[in-house]
Amino acid sequence: MNRPYLHLHFLVFLWGFTAILGLLIKLPFAEVVFYRTLISFIAFVPVLILFKVSFKLAPKVISKLLLTGVIISFHWLLFFGAARYANASVSLIGLATTSLWTALLEPLARKQRISKLEVLFGVAIIMGIYVIYLDDFSYGIGLIMSIASAFFAAIFTVANSLFVKRHNPLQITFYETGGAFLGTIPFVLWHLHSTGLSMAMPSSLDWMYLLILALVCTVYANAAWVYILKKISAFAGNLVINLEPIYGILLALLIFGQTEEMNPGFYGGGVLIILTIFAYPVVSKRFRGGLK
Repeated sequence: MNRPYLHLHFLVFLWGFTAILGLLIKLPFAEVVFYRTLISFIAFVPVLILFKVSFKLAPKVISKLLLTGVIISFHWLLFFGAARYANASVSLIGLATTSLWTALLEPLARKQRISKLEVLFGVAIIMGIYVIYLDDFSYGIGLIMSIASAFFAAIFTVANSLFVKRHNPLQITFYETGGAFLGTIPFVLWHLHSTGLSMAMPSSLDWMYLLILALVCTVYANAAWVYILKKISAFAGNLVINLEPIYGILLALLIFGQTEEMNPGFYGGGVLIILTIFAYPVVSKRFRGGLK
């Protein structure tokens, strides 16, 4: 029974490693997302064939999935951009707000009332962010970008919770990855036009990191996550996924050293945010039906 949980911890470790890979790749962050989505989209083709999943969907459904993929491109662009404007730790702390953004957005999508409990936890998250800003504003742009990245992540998470009831998760991921690739193209063109540069070709080392990012951290991790959900509950899975910023920050400190060292206020605010996120599913489950 422990094997699915150990496997999930490994996947969360991989997801926490993506911000570090984004810094190791010596390309503009828009081009990092461009290559990641292109490689992932191509690589998903044999995955669907291997698992005997049909590519055929109604044109209207494909359009919705592609549009959701464009939202995913915003999430990835902001996430990797935050790591460049600040560092990996800042981008991961902001991303930690995804679950609470989801808790606030999902009732709107399902036309339900937002609970007071979720509002209280949202205020606790804002307090954690305020502590970080109060101590050091120098990473402000990066933190705003990472929180915006989390907001877009919450949007496509809510959308997928609706899609998955009617369609195969691998079909969803395939078309959304294609949409993310299409969504990245305008940003790459804008960057090239504004800088007057031509499209950069990755070095051999960049190709290695891009392949790890696309094949291991995207295709393999997302496909494996789909099948792990058949063995454990979504609630248990989300508790483990909340460890992503912790794994990522520890890895960033190990790999980048002093460039990832932050002021005490950052860690104080970060601990408050992470504790809030861990407490939310536990408290909401215990008081379900109580505080509305």
